[in-house]
Amino acid sequence: MQLCNVCSEQTPKYRCPACKIRYCSLGCYKRHKGKEAWPWSVEGLLREDDVTDKVPLQRLQMLGQSKELKDLLCNPHLRQLLHSIDSADSKEDAMKTAMQEPLFVEFSDQCLKIVKNEAKSSEDGDS
Repeated sequence: MQLCNVCSEQTPKYRCPACKIRYCSLGCYKRHKGKEAWPWSVEGLLREDDVTDKVPLQRLQMLGQSKELKDLLCNPHLRQLLHSIDSADSKEDAMKTAMQEPLFVEFSDQCLKIVKNEAKSSEDGDS
């Protein structure tokens, strides 16, 4: 049984015309539209002074330009996994659980591949 992508409690009856996620009520639609920031900006999610293990902003921006990632993010199960991680009290435990899901591992690997490939091409161009 599929659950609402916003509240994860009810059966969804509707689909967002912009991003196609499924939701159950007007309240969930309004919550979704209030949160929706797609296409999101890396700058909005990550301020450089907030990170200890830094990846240059230019590399992170490559994630938003990846067709492969956008295709993966069309999967409602992946969006639900990401939502559950984002809303979890213990992000570490939620990540451990998500890493048991092949779809999430594929998503994570694709993110790393994009960042690493960009890093390699930057290094190659600098030599």
